[in-house]
Amino acid sequence: MNSPVDKIKERLSIEEIVSSYIKLDRAGNNLKARCPFHNEKTPSFFISPDRGSYYCFGCGASGDIFTFVEEFEGLDFKGALKLLAEKAGVPLTAYSKENKEAESEKEKLYRIMEEATLFFEKNLGENKVAFDYLKKRGLEDKTIKDFRIGYAILDWRKLYDYLRLKNFSDNEIERAGLTKRPDDKNKAMYDRFRGRIMFPLCDSSGRVVAFSGRILEDDGKSAKYLNSPDTPIFKKSSILFGLDKAKLSIKKNDFSIVVEGQFDLILSHQAGFRNTVATSGTALVDGDKGENNTINNLGMISRLSQNIVFIFDSDKAGFNASIRATPIAMALFSDMNVKASAVPDGKDPADLIKEKGPDAWREVIRNAKHIIEFLVDKYISINENKDKLKVKLEIDEKIIPYIALINNPVKRSHFVSLVADKTGISEDDIRAKIKKVEQNMKNEKIETGEITEIPNVLSKKDYIKRKILGIIFWQKSLKEQSVEVEKVLKQFAEILKSTEGEILQKEKNNEKDLIFEAEVFYENGADLKKDVLEMLENLEKESLKEELETKMRELHKAEENKNKEKAVEILKEISEINRKMQDIKNGR
Repeated sequence: MNSPVDKIKERLSIEEIVSSYIKLDRAGNNLKARCPFHNEKTPSFFISPDRGSYYCFGCGASGDIFTFVEEFEGLDFKGALKLLAEKAGVPLTAYSKENKEAESEKEKLYRIMEEATLFFEKNLGENKVAFDYLKKRGLEDKTIKDFRIGYAILDWRKLYDYLRLKNFSDNEIERAGLTKRPDDKNKAMYDRFRGRIMFPLCDSSGRVVAFSGRILEDDGKSAKYLNSPDTPIFKKSSILFGLDKAKLSIKKNDFSIVVEGQFDLILSHQAGFRNTVATSGTALVDGDKGENNTINNLGMISRLSQNIVFIFDSDKAGFNASIRATPIAMALFSDMNVKASAVPDGKDPADLIKEKGPDAWREVIRNAKHIIEFLVDKYISINENKDKLKVKLEIDEKIIPYIALINNPVKRSHFVSLVADKTGISEDDIRAKIKKVEQNMKNEKIETGEITEIPNVLSKKDYIKRKILGIIFWQKSLKEQSVEVEKVLKQFAEILKSTEGEILQKEKNNEKDLIFEAEVFYENGADLKKDVLEMLENLEKESLKEELETKMRELHKAEENKNKEKAVEILKEISEINRKMQDIKNGR
């Protein structure tokens, strides 16, 4: 019987999956596109429908539909498997009932968060005050259900007791960010969320990873909103509220709408604007990659569309929010179409939609301007009674530097002229300021040693290593093995110039996840021996390529330093590497 992976690949072509995220153009028997994993102007990302794989000649990203979804969506393998299985209509019953003792820590945390969500949903259905509050804010029954909104009972340990009954440990519940330990160690743990409307935050495959809770009855002491802390499955910089529900609409409409609050997002979706995401409970950051090479939240939506609209409140807080968001938006989207708009009359989007309907909300979006123009107009309007020179100096200090972040010279020139016309600051003075900002940025990069090379997003070598390791751990755990594990491990270690013990120890924490992947790919045992031999050969090729590149750099350096002896020595090493590569090519 075919594995779930085989069934998914039978039903979903790589062309179908990749084209649902990015625009593809025909290139003979293959397809090409601009790589979604690094910035480029000329397409170097190629898809082979025959092989069911992709490769980027710019950054080295490569793989199949699973690795593509993992990288693009910022998911682990299980998240990608869940997403693709749902798309293909392939049940994962055997894996959803996976032996709980063999669960990885992350998998257990996902299960805890799902149980907590179910608990909060049940509480909401039983609490009329909480449910009536949501209805009063304009939410329909279907919307409440679709967004899985819940309620945390105003009690110290209701969730904790529920999760303990589900056999989760104190440490696991705390690691999920759902409980806190009191300062007095003799006292029991208590729930982080109490007396709050609960909004689940999901990763892009729809798995609940965190919560944002709004207080139901203000006691004058507690924060209006309380958000989950960072956990092993949740990083504030990697999630946008509602992205799991918005991504298809963002792709279809070719623009995203970014709002601040939970109700803003939910009512926008309810009004038909499903390409909306919210920053509530998350953190905006100025890059598309973060810790452990994970994709940051704005980096995710930038891959879905080159157009983005920020919506801010029209009051001072909204303006301050736009000032904070602008450097982030400009740094990440300097080559994109970044616009901004404000809700009139001091309202927020949720109030506007509830009181005036979808058409009024559509008008706010339609009135969006480029973020630079929006800021200049906004700054002039809120400071119209101030001394004109003071306003000019503040615009020079706070807004003009953002023009330096625009890479396109035509767009930059346009905004230099626009700011000059609107403020009366001369174009020469604006350009002088930009030049100063650019010099400061350049000095900053030198001081911090910033690397400007294109990152190798998904190393082919690392991908092969992961698959081989999974097979090694999996086969070692079986009584009857399909391959000679010790022989494979020895060859694997020799290629990586390490020892068997070092390799197994280094990957011990990932063992369960690696075994899971191998089981899903090879549960029927088909062609396992052949695949392992092929992967070992490819791993050796990739390792030799890396070694060759290193030696070529060393040779260049030796020649620059006129070190002839060193150069001759390196040339011999290069010759030996080339011989090994030729042996592999000739089948030894």
